[in-house]
Amino acid sequence: MTQKPTNELLTLANIAIDAGAVIMEIYKQGMDVKLKSDNSPVTQADVDAEAVILKGLAEFDPQTPVIAEEAVAGGKKPVAAPRFYLVDPLDGTREFISRNGEFTVNIAIIEEGNPVCGVIFAPAINRLFCGRKDLGAWQSSFSIGDDLAGADWQKFQTPPLPLKDVIAVASRSHRDQETEDWLKEKGVGKVISAGSSLKFCLVATGEAHLYPRFGRTMEWDTAAGHAIVVAAGGKVVTIDGLPLRYGKQQRGFDNPAFFVSS
Repeated sequence: MTQKPTNELLTLANIAIDAGAVIMEIYKQGMDVKLKSDNSPVTQADVDAEAVILKGLAEFDPQTPVIAEEAVAGGKKPVAAPRFYLVDPLDGTREFISRNGEFTVNIAIIEEGNPVCGVIFAPAINRLFCGRKDLGAWQSSFSIGDDLAGADWQKFQTPPLPLKDVIAVASRSHRDQETEDWLKEKGVGKVISAGSSLKFCLVATGEAHLYPRFGRTMEWDTAAGHAIVVAAGGKVVTIDGLPLRYGKQQRGFDNPAFFVSS
């Protein structure tokens, strides 16, 4: 297994970092918040970051189609392909608005319904994650303005699920009663809260062991984190125990309930 991220991952990481820089400028200056048709919030940071990512992907890989959250929200009809990108330019907009730092830039590659490559950058807390199926997963402490060529990458693997003292992670902004009931039923004693796709990353690195999600999510919310978890040796399955798949055009690209585990 390779000991550092591939050139493909580094290119996607650079695109995510460029988007993160745009986001952080707006984060520092303050923001206006609007509501989309589904009543979820959107800011100029979402829109500007997506423009940066779409430009970067068009220069890097113009043949591969992209499904991106804000383009879809703006009326573009997404069409799944055998290979495509899934982009969430600012995952955790509520965390961005509340200024707790737990928001991310997400870029994933989907092949035949499976997330095979993912990059997640959390610019406010200086954490960068990436992973490629069958090659592994890496993380780095990275700040806007740092040189990616000099990044100190740490390869990681998801540890086995412990028999006791299991730590679950749950959504900070979208926690529901079904999740609470499930955690209680399973006897999970410690639950930590986190926003955005960071929940996937915490399971992937072993900082948590389980992430149950019963509430609605969209494919662009989960694809990059899913890819990183799988690359690190973890798993993401539906409540029926089947792999969570992507390109679900008939569902409008939303996800069923799922579990992430080590």
